[in-house]
Order: sequence, then C-alpha cells, then structure tokens
Amino acid sequence: MMRRMGEGVLMIVVLVLVCGLGVKGDASDHRYKEGEHVPLYANKVGPFHNPSETYRYYDLPFCAPDNVADKKEALGEILNGDRLVDAPYELNFREDKQSKSICKKTLSKEDVAKLRDAVAKDYYFQMYYDDLPLWGFLGKFDKDKIDPTEYKYLLFKHIHFDVAYNDDRVIEINVQTDNNLAVDITEDKEVNVEFSYSVTWKKTDIPFEKRMEKYSKSSSMPQHLEIHWFSIINSCVTVLLLTGFLATILMRVLKNDFIKYSHDDEALEDQEETGWKYIHGDVFRFPKHKSLFSAVIGSGTQLLALAIFIFLLALVGVFYPYNRGALFTALVVIYALTSGIAGYTATSFYLQLEGTNWVRNLLLTGFLFCGPLFLTFSFLNTVAIAYSATAALPFGTILVIILIWTLVTAPLLVLGGVAGKNGKTEFQAPCRTTKYPREIPQLPWYRGTIPQMAMAGFLPFSAIYIELYYIFASVWGHKIYTIYSILFIVFIILIIVTAFITVALTYFQLAVEDHEWWWRSVLCGGSTGIFIFCYCLYYYHARSDMSGFMQTSFFFGYMACVCYGFFLMLGTVGFRASLLFVRHIYRSIKCE
Repeated sequence: MMRRMGEGVLMIVVLVLVCGLGVKGDASDHRYKEGEHVPLYANKVGPFHNPSETYRYYDLPFCAPDNVADKKEALGEILNGDRLVDAPYELNFREDKQSKSICKKTLSKEDVAKLRDAVAKDYYFQMYYDDLPLWGFLGKFDKDKIDPTEYKYLLFKHIHFDVAYNDDRVIEINVQTDNNLAVDITEDKEVNVEFSYSVTWKKTDIPFEKRMEKYSKSSSMPQHLEIHWFSIINSCVTVLLLTGFLATILMRVLKNDFIKYSHDDEALEDQEETGWKYIHGDVFRFPKHKSLFSAVIGSGTQLLALAIFIFLLALVGVFYPYNRGALFTALVVIYALTSGIAGYTATSFYLQLEGTNWVRNLLLTGFLFCGPLFLTFSFLNTVAIAYSATAALPFGTILVIILIWTLVTAPLLVLGGVAGKNGKTEFQAPCRTTKYPREIPQLPWYRGTIPQMAMAGFLPFSAIYIELYYIFASVWGHKIYTIYSILFIVFIILIIVTAFITVALTYFQLAVEDHEWWWRSVLCGGSTGIFIFCYCLYYYHARSDMSGFMQTSFFFGYMACVCYGFFLMLGTVGFRASLLFVRHIYRSIKCE
C-alpha cells in the first residue's frame, strides 16, 4: 500500500512539474513559415497601479471572435491570475497589414461609462504573441484644452504591431497607439467605433535564444547594478562589524569568564555567585509550550529549505522573465515535497524535549503555517470573486491544491514524523538541570522582550532593505527582477546577521542570569519579519500608487503571510545558532 501511495505521489509531482515549469506556446518549436498563423492570446486588463486587480480581456466591450477559446493553462499560470483567450487580431508570420478592421461596434451608454472608468484608472491590456509579452493602454485622459477644469477621455481604436523576426522565428514585438486615431468617450452617449489594427514586420539579427534578454535589461542597467552592489557592500559591512563585535565577546569576555570560572580558589568561593555560569542548572530547562515551540522549529526549517531550493532553481535559470507561473508552481511543489522535513524536525525535537503527544504536535506543525495561509487565501479569494477578478481561483484549481496537500504534503509530513519518532535521540545538555527553577533577578526595561526584539530585527533588516524595494517593485509592480545571484548573496548575509545578533543577545541575557532564552531567541531571530511588515506599510503609502479595497487587502493579506513565514524561518535560524552557542560555552566550563 505504501508503494502505491508513493507511486501516486510521484505521478502528481511529475505532472505538476511538467505542466507548470515548462510553459510553451501552441507551436512547440516556435518556427513558422511565411503566412502561417502565430498564436496570439489576450490575457487580462486592469488598473496599471493595481497589479492584483486584473480582469478578463472580454469583460470590457471589445470586439470578440464568434467562438472565444480559452487556452489550457498550467497550475502556476492560474495562480498568477493569467486567463488567456484568443485575441481578435490576426498576425500571420511576415504578413504586413496596413489597416485592417476588426469590427464596427456601437457602444451603449453603459459601455461608454465602463470604458471611461477604465481609461480614468489607467487600464492596460496584456497579451502574449508566440509567448512574448506585450502591453498597451486602452486610452488616455487629460485636461480639456478649452476648459482646464474638465477632463477629456480618449479610447484608442487602432493598434499598430511592430514585429521583428530572424529567419523563421519571432524575436520581438511592440505595440503602438495613436492619439489621432482615438474616439472621444467623455460624454454619456452612444458612440460608433470601428476598431482596427496594422502590422509591420522587420528583420533582425538577434538570435532566438536571446529574445527574452530585453525584458531583463532594465534590472541589469549600470545605475541599478551600482545600487545593488551598494546594497551588498552595506550588508557586508554590517556583517563585518557584527562579526568583529561577536569576536570581541567570544575572544575577550568569554575567555575571561572561562579563566574566572575554572579557578577553585577560596577567594572566589567567598564571592557572591553571579554571571552566566551560575544558572547552569536552569539554562537547559525545557521551554513552556514545548509542542508549539517544536512546531515553530519544524515549520521554520521547512521554509528555510524551501527558500534554498527556490534560490537554486533561480540560479540555474528556471525563472527567466515571463516564464508564466513557474515560480508559483515551484513554490507549491517544493513546499509539498519539503513537508517531510517539517514533520521530522518537529517530532524529533518534541520528543527530545520529553513531549508525549507527538501526533498532536505533528498536526500543529502541519497547520502552523498552512492554517493562517489558508484562512487568508479564503478571504482574499472571496474578495476576488466579488470583484470578478482573475485572481479568483477556479474550483478545479482549488481542488488540485487540496489534492496536492492531501496526497503529497500530509503523507510526507506523517512519514517525516514517523521517521523522527523512530530516530529519537536524547537532548544533548552538557549540564544537569536542577529540580526547581532559579528566580530571575529584576532587570531594566531595555532588557525586556520587545526592546530586545527591536534591537535584534533592526540590523538584519538594515542589511536587506535596499534590495526589498526592487523585490516589491517586481512583485507588486511592473518591474522585472532577474539578478538572483545578488539576491542570494543578500539572503545568505541575512541568515548570518540574524544568527550573529541573536547569539550576542542570548549571551547578554544569560550574563544577567535570565535563563529563559529559548523563546527569546526565536522571537529575536524572527523579529526581522515584523520590520519587513512595517516596510510594507511604508511602501504602500510612500512608494506605490496602489488603491482600492481589493488591491489593499491582497497586498497586506499576502505580505502578512510572507512576513509570518520570515518570522518562522529566521526565528528558527536564531534559535539554532543560540543553541549551538549555549551548548559550547557550558561545555567549556566545570559545572557541579
């Protein structure tokens, strides 16, 4: 039975990977003969400043073919909000057209009002021609020349396509609109419009393999690269300063502590016991809420593995510009496959902490991140349905995700938990824990949890905040981010800085005889996620033009889930680093 279940899991994973990561057009080899039909799909329309608020192309009163055929899409494309349909234009290979009419249409008052609202909100359309993306605006609005207090709304009725080819392949496509070929839709009245288009083909020497490079050039321009490298230098300086700071602690302070605690002089025995050595009987006392603690460590380890695998795929070139849905497909598949890591880590650590109900702990691990994500998705999908937006997932896609969770994620989580239970090991504590906990002395306010979290989160955030703008502009805007090597370096720096600053704060906490460091290390390590969410507030109000309930709810809803994921991941990093440090220093002294 286990063999059949494993075969079923493998088949689902292979199907998702094949369908999601290898998105191709109808013409699989992208080679065409003169006059041959080249696939052109209309994707979506929406306000330019609200990337999540997109609608189907034919939701607006455009000229539609008699039989509108939807393109069969992969999982990642649907998650990305793509809804490709046959476009009303016919761009046959190397076939110029001067001006061809699509249709003559009488726009009713309701149609005019809908289009005027779309023009006022800077609606754009997106299409794909032989898998090459192209965009254009529906119209423009400007102040009336006669009466500056009034606005004039123009709808573009003619589109010109410039297409470049090399031998038998399409290399580039651009769209142009002409203000002189526009119709005035300012007034609420019926308008007769003849929609038309023209096509011009030209030869180019750009090879087919490099036709996507123009979409990534903006992020590779010298001025942007300088900013990226400045970000890395800034992060490296932060790491060096922090490393030097920690080295001072480890080499000088700890060395003096080791010498002091190694002496057995009577003079030392008469002194009052203070410092981190004298809480050795409490420092390895297991934390409260050990089931939740283990679930946090398990989920954080899974998310760290997920991030590393995504970076590896990015570095080998899987996520090239406009590989539609590849990132979303990879996220779904890799998260499902790494659930075994969460199950194993959480169960193994929970049993080390002498937990008894490992099944409940496994359920908590499975829902710790997926639960809030599912609730957020349910609310946002309902909002998208109310707006009739393409961000609303069809029932079939939701069913596929549920099946992946049921047939892949849950079984691997259970298998990981069983493996963690069978491979149970004892918690390695160099000191024996006393029966009764030592009282924690009264500490000043700045040694409290919240001030320590603020200090712990600021340094890692300062190492990544420059890069955050480019990521946000790519995810919540129309910029393209392709410099994954730099992003990976910044990610590694983030992990290092988080580990170092958490270790430093853990030492300061132990030095004042506060032995409750377990949860504190998680909270301090994960506090960068809170800083990132604060940056979301700044970005939304100061750096973007997003507006409306749907876009606002999508931005803050999904960014809250992302920041929560960062909290779990970096909290795990902080705890693991602190645990190694605490074990090392207490192993280096004599404890009675």
